[in-house]
Amino acid sequence: MRRAVIDIGTNTLLLLIVEVGADGALTRVYDGCRFGRLGQGLDASGQLHPDAIERSLAVCREYAALIARHGATQVDVVATQALREAGNAAAFVAPATALLGAPITTIAGEREAELAFLAASRSLPALTGKPFVVADVGGGSTEVIVTDGARVVTAVSVPIGAVRLAERHLPHDPPTDADAAALFAGIDDHLARFVPTLPTGVTLVASAGTATTLAALDLRLPAYDPDRVHGHALAPATVEGWTQRLMAMTTAERRALPGMEAPRADVIAA
Repeated sequence: MRRAVIDIGTNTLLLLIVEVGADGALTRVYDGCRFGRLGQGLDASGQLHPDAIERSLAVCREYAALIARHGATQVDVVATQALREAGNAAAFVAPATALLGAPITTIAGEREAELAFLAASRSLPALTGKPFVVADVGGGSTEVIVTDGARVVTAVSVPIGAVRLAERHLPHDPPTDADAAALFAGIDDHLARFVPTLPTGVTLVASAGTATTLAALDLRLPAYDPDRVHGHALAPATVEGWTQRLMAMTTAERRALPGMEAPRADVIAA
């Protein structure tokens, strides 16, 4: 049996099609990422922009064709922050549901955090039984999950992400020192209430597009390779170095970097 899952996010729409074996093992058949930027302007307006709806519906049309071509008989569709927040979410959900032939389930931030934890714990066996922290940085929200190795200790969803923060704090290209200061202060304000409770000296598992892009940049990948990106280790100093480098670049300069997906270049610094 083939099963398809679509993740509708603030910046991207993801499609994964797998072959489900008789023993329940999953084999990747298709793994795709498209940039609908559904959260365009959402932070300021509280509404989905018509252009963002049309871009994302075009991706849904493409994904529906791919699902049919690969013979997936079960389709699950989940949506996150953009559709949790938008006052006119139905303007996208209704036509997207018709295109995909499957209902769209908008999940709460807590559920998104739970799924991010499960993905990390099940796909990184070296962490089994060890405490670690998961940070899932999306376009509109960020989930932070703490585990002691046996259970989830805390899981929070914070309404900050690459698209939202770029629109809110980085109006210049490249960002000015004042832009950067406002960005960092805004992030600190949102994280202040729970950062003091986070454990130190443990592994941080970073997931979603910001993390995978940093890995691809660090590896200088000419084309995205999920098998090389998954599990790639970045030292804190390396992450800090990339932060400073990306903040100093123009969008065009970022776009030219090996490993950078062009539609992500305008928000990756945030």
